[in-house]
Amino acid sequence: MIAPPLLTWSEKDANRSAIWRSDQVMPKHVVLAGDTMTADTAYRLACAGTGLLWRSDFQNARQMLQALTRRIDKPKKVRVKKSNTQAPALPGAAFHTHRQAQAQRTRILSQVLIELNSDYGIDLRRAPDAKAACLQAFGPANGQASVVSLRSLQGAIGAFEWRKNGVEVPAMGEALRIYPHYGVFSPVRGEYVELVAKARWPPAMATHPVAFDIGVGSGVLSAVLSRRGAAQVIGTDLSERALACALDNLQRLGLQNQVQLVQTDLFPEGQAAVVVCNPPWLPARPTTLLEQAVYDEGSQMLKGFLTGLPAHLCDGGEGWLILSDLAEHLGLRTRVALLGWIADAGLQVLDRLDVKPVHAKAQDASDPLHAARSAEVTSLWRLGVAAAG
Repeated sequence: MIAPPLLTWSEKDANRSAIWRSDQVMPKHVVLAGDTMTADTAYRLACAGTGLLWRSDFQNARQMLQALTRRIDKPKKVRVKKSNTQAPALPGAAFHTHRQAQAQRTRILSQVLIELNSDYGIDLRRAPDAKAACLQAFGPANGQASVVSLRSLQGAIGAFEWRKNGVEVPAMGEALRIYPHYGVFSPVRGEYVELVAKARWPPAMATHPVAFDIGVGSGVLSAVLSRRGAAQVIGTDLSERALACALDNLQRLGLQNQVQLVQTDLFPEGQAAVVVCNPPWLPARPTTLLEQAVYDEGSQMLKGFLTGLPAHLCDGGEGWLILSDLAEHLGLRTRVALLGWIADAGLQVLDRLDVKPVHAKAQDASDPLHAARSAEVTSLWRLGVAAAG
């Protein structure tokens, strides 16, 4: 078992250390910060990658985070070089610029740090009781002090509330409530769930009523497949967090005996009449736990699913690929490339069901990627094994 990283710093003429709990990069240098530090000083240190270990009022730490946010979001003057020739736009240039800005923003805002004591208590004035939230997010403290970025702590508290209240996902004409765990993507975009709920079963389901859910996540699609009538559903994932989340949700729904969960990369053993996969939609490098559900560098999961699918379909079985075309609108992937991967895997497209997303970003004209988001379509690609010859 890999030992957790230790953050070290100097305080009161003594060297101290604590477990680093955040999934962001651990700062190499740490200084003590508090109410006497100005926001300008904090911003300069944070931009340089220095961690600010907060040692005064907790609510003032939140205000410092807001002050850093305002400085990041302050409009910057951009010099435009005059040129007689217009350089061609590079594919995905707007997206990569946006991702760089996001990464820089996350790095700066993650420098405000909070120490958690050996039972996840916070020894700061006006600090919230986050013990239960931290226990759910990070596991047992094991009597050890730890340090977490304030943003990660806020994420853990937010996930704790999501887990208590759940997310209502409309499917099959009834309310399907899912309880996301910390670090597991929440099914807030319900259009892809509706596609799985409404797609026509292949005839093979009548004689081989088995379905696979590749990358089970919160378990929402496994629940939909089981409730639709699949006699056996097998959900797979490499993430222990995801498998624990899926099991929790399936138990809440009384489906734990109908769905088997397996920790593996992509496919379980055997074949199925329906194999569903909702891979990350954008080919880029993830930087946090949650981003692993959105970004997949080199489309490795998508390609792996397509390549391995034929061997895991029974006669007449179908692969249901859930995929947004946002990557195409951003210039990160072409439709020709996707169809080429499908053909190279020995598959053919049987049908495609499309739906327009209704999430808020699709309507937000201030979003730097609004043009692509407003044109986005989410599809369920029904794939079958191509005929020989």
